[in-house]
Amino acid sequence: MRVHTLKRIAVAFALALPGAAIATVVAAPPAHADGCYTWNRTLAQGRSGEDVRQLQIRVAGWAAYRNIVRVDGRYGSETAAAVRRFQSAYGLRADGTAGPQTFAKLYELQDNDCTPKHFSYTELDNGCGIGGWTGGPLSASATRTNALRLMWKLEALRHSLGDQPLHVNSGFRSFTCNRRVGGASDSQHLYGNAADLTSRTSSLCRIAREARSHGFSGIFGPGYPGHSNQVHVDARRENNADKSANTTTWSAARCGV
Repeated sequence: MRVHTLKRIAVAFALALPGAAIATVVAAPPAHADGCYTWNRTLAQGRSGEDVRQLQIRVAGWAAYRNIVRVDGRYGSETAAAVRRFQSAYGLRADGTAGPQTFAKLYELQDNDCTPKHFSYTELDNGCGIGGWTGGPLSASATRTNALRLMWKLEALRHSLGDQPLHVNSGFRSFTCNRRVGGASDSQHLYGNAADLTSRTSSLCRIAREARSHGFSGIFGPGYPGHSNQVHVDARRENNADKSANTTTWSAARCGV
């Protein structure tokens, strides 16, 4: 929710009065999303801290082709490039510096629980109807953290596809759920790192091809066994709990991926 404070109104009113003199003009506090995160300073290369980490979570979907944005709290060239792509995608000045306009767009895109407005924890925690983010290899909190990062990548992918709906067929799975649907024993779904996608407006091949430039290190679509009717995307390179998956693997032969 955007706010215009009484301080700002009072200052404007006083300035309009004949002969009014104001020694100090108090700047309005930054806009914020209720219940979520508020940035209190402009961020650029060389900065570090929790505010940088929060920014990285939200721009991770704007990584370069076959690349990722590391969520490490350090504003380096990788983060600056992702911010520029985010700014360009939303019609902002693309200078790689995160200031009021960039934050205002992020506030507009996020809900009160910090998820992007077109995806939700409920949608990602379908778990064969079990829910609760439990029953996998990680704690519920760690799994939800992975899911949040994934959702922001999905939001970027959705925007690049024309802001048309993407449907998540499967998100987080418990071990029981994963066995029930015949998932791989080391499936990224177990970590909250993966989603299986369909769309009524974009072809599966278009989804698979576009996903290559939005921070997904695992992509499986048409031409890969069992994926003729959906596209699997995941963030395996960021899954520190599963070192064997710390790589990039794409396979959608019928789409040229």
